[in-house]
Amino acid sequence: MATTAELFEEPFVADEYIERLAWRTPGGGSRGGEAFDPKRLLEEFVNHIQELQVMDERIQRKVEKLEQQCQKEAKEFAKKVQELQKSNQVAFQHFQELDEHISYVATKVCHLGDQLEGVNTPRQRAVEAQKLMKYFNEFLDGELKSDVFTNSEKIKEAADIIQKLHLIAQELPFDRFSEVKSKIASKYHDLECQLIQEFTSAQRRGEISRMREVAAVLLHFKGYSHCVDVYIKQCQEGAFLRNDVFEDAAILCQRVNKQVGEVFSNPETVLAKLIQNIFEVKLQSYVKDQLEEHRKSDAEQYLKNLYDLYTRTTNLSSKLMEFNLGTDKQTFLSKLIKSIFISYLENYIEVEIGYLKSRSAMILQRYYDSKNHQKRSIGTGGIQDLKERIRQRTNLPLGPSIDTHGETFLSQEVVVNLLQETKQAFERCHRLSDPSDLPKNAFRIFSMLVDFLCTEHIDYALETGLAGIPSSDSKNANLYFLDVVHQANTIFHLFDKQFNDHLMPLISSSPKLSECLQKKKDIIEQMEVKLDMGIDRTLNCMIGQMKHILAAEQKKTDFKPEDENNVLIQYTNACVKVCSYVRKQVEKIRKSMDGKNVDTVLMEFGVRFHRLIYEHLQQYSYSCMGGMLAICDVAEYRKCAKDFKIALVLQLFDTLHALCNLLVVAPDNLKQVCSGEQLANLDKNILHSFVQLRVDYRSARLARHFS
Repeated sequence: MATTAELFEEPFVADEYIERLAWRTPGGGSRGGEAFDPKRLLEEFVNHIQELQVMDERIQRKVEKLEQQCQKEAKEFAKKVQELQKSNQVAFQHFQELDEHISYVATKVCHLGDQLEGVNTPRQRAVEAQKLMKYFNEFLDGELKSDVFTNSEKIKEAADIIQKLHLIAQELPFDRFSEVKSKIASKYHDLECQLIQEFTSAQRRGEISRMREVAAVLLHFKGYSHCVDVYIKQCQEGAFLRNDVFEDAAILCQRVNKQVGEVFSNPETVLAKLIQNIFEVKLQSYVKDQLEEHRKSDAEQYLKNLYDLYTRTTNLSSKLMEFNLGTDKQTFLSKLIKSIFISYLENYIEVEIGYLKSRSAMILQRYYDSKNHQKRSIGTGGIQDLKERIRQRTNLPLGPSIDTHGETFLSQEVVVNLLQETKQAFERCHRLSDPSDLPKNAFRIFSMLVDFLCTEHIDYALETGLAGIPSSDSKNANLYFLDVVHQANTIFHLFDKQFNDHLMPLISSSPKLSECLQKKKDIIEQMEVKLDMGIDRTLNCMIGQMKHILAAEQKKTDFKPEDENNVLIQYTNACVKVCSYVRKQVEKIRKSMDGKNVDTVLMEFGVRFHRLIYEHLQQYSYSCMGGMLAICDVAEYRKCAKDFKIALVLQLFDTLHALCNLLVVAPDNLKQVCSGEQLANLDKNILHSFVQLRVDYRSARLARHFS
């Protein structure tokens, strides 16, 4: 293998190089069936090493030659750099000399310029004064001959001259120069009118550059403000052709904002004046037309229009905040809005409260009319309060009960309508009330809601429902008060949601918060007292109904049959009817209540149910088979008690079931049963009272077990 420098190019791997050399040497490997020849391979390696040494010497000589050449070129380059540095120093020295010379000449030129200006400025002033004197003489003579006054194309130069003459004329004494002052003033006025006319024509033609030139000339005239007025007036021509005046105003201001900076030197002032004109003329007129039409005749439409117009005006104001209107544009726009609506906002809350009162009264009256119901007055005062206190403590039916025919006199539709009206009132109050009056106004609206929803509707329904609850000894009484409870709970949730969602944000950071919370707490507590009273009396009626069932269906022979051998061991007919009635009432209570109230009422009902059955069983004597029948009845009552899902109620019936076992247990086992797990903690008198109900109490001498 020939040895060349290319073989050692990167990446170079020595092991691969040796392998490649051995592979190419005949006899150096197992290639083509040739036998391995180490001598030949050694010879090839020795020859190749010699070739590498020769190549190394050749490369070394080449490297030495290149190094010598590089050193030579480095010396030549260093010498050339030294020469360039010397020539650079010479050039820099020449530059410094030239710079000093230029500075000297410039100083001389500036000095000469100052001298020339000192001579020329007085000369120019003198020439200008001479021209002004010439023009003044023409006014003095009464004949304007100069081309600048007669040529309409030189109106700009004429305006400059007449403006200066006007200033001069004001300094002259009136008695000697009254005539010439009058002529100059007249010409001043004529030129001013011509410039404004020229500006108007240029605006109609859309020539922005000409408008800018004329506006710049008029800037020094007294009629400059009139020029701005003309511009504002012409901008609005054809701008308000659609029904939406607010959108038209926004588009107009957007268009003028792009143009006004190209025409006037004070664009923010002109734009502010345009906006002021729009608010005080267009918007004020539009608002007045929309509101005055309904102000006295239709309060609902008036309030809707006021809210809508005020909202759209404030939205327009927010859009205009993007423009440059000067330093305090927020205050500027607020004052404009206030100037439009101040007469309507001053008495807004009175209109709101008046409308809300009449609207709420109408909603309630329409509902009662649909029920053909004449609202009765709920009695107040000493006699009524005394009756109420007696009724609360005794549940006596003081006065005739009212038959409501199952009507609760609560309507979710009425409630939704009242809450919707109040919600809209809160929204208007938030938008239209002054921030300092907002909590106070919101409280007044809330008070109206409490009056009509809570007092006039819910409280009236509760009072009517209470009056409709029959006495506990009534037969086949229809109990509708639980329906009242169910609907009242639903309404309370809606009322509470509106309180949190719409009233709280308006009063959360004011002293009115505590006042509203207290008012809400008072009204809810007042309702809860009446609900509790009604539920208590309803439970009494339920127990009364169950008493009637037991009295009518339960016979003395049920528990003391004449033929002991011909008795079917099952529950009695009275038990079946009572359990059926109880299950219906439990289901009704679950539907009417929510949350923990369900368990509370069911517990109270279950305890009264247990007391009724306990006292009922104490009225009879029991034979052995009758005792078994009583146990079956109590087992059925206990199964019914499981529907209550109240641990206490189930425990009471478990204990009652254990007590009934005393009616059938053998006399010898009586003491053992009394000391059992369920009866051990009961008073001995209770156990004794149950044992006394047995027909064999005397014959079996059972009293000895309790002595």
